[in-house]
Amino acid sequence: MRRILIIEDDSFIRENVSEALRLSGYETFAASNGKEGLEIALKIIPDLIVCDIMMPIMDGYEVKKALGEKTETKSIPFIFLTAKAETKELRYGMALGADDYIVKPFDSFDLLKSIEMRFEKIESYYSLRTRNEK
Repeated sequence: MRRILIIEDDSFIRENVSEALRLSGYETFAASNGKEGLEIALKIIPDLIVCDIMMPIMDGYEVKKALGEKTETKSIPFIFLTAKAETKELRYGMALGADDYIVKPFDSFDLLKSIEMRFEKIESYYSLRTRNEK
């Protein structure tokens, strides 16, 4: 079962995202701020992270930067979930290595589709790599 970490300070959004992902067959972990999320990520090494940007203690950009500095977490697929919809913000998040950027309010279907696409891309990469090594 794939493990997804949700880092979101809004408890309503965090719980709804977590529930939608559990109903779709994922194991979920949740954090209410960036610092807590970073600690959980380093402990469990999730398969994917969904992270808000504007949070107390440590924002989503700081979380992504910190994860990018660690060998064991730098390649974890990372989706920003945020109310910041400006192009400048999107470009900054993508420059940090985010795989997607979903703007609030959002439809759970869109988030699930983005997550599925990340996992399909990973599987495709490893399948191609395995074929090329033969």
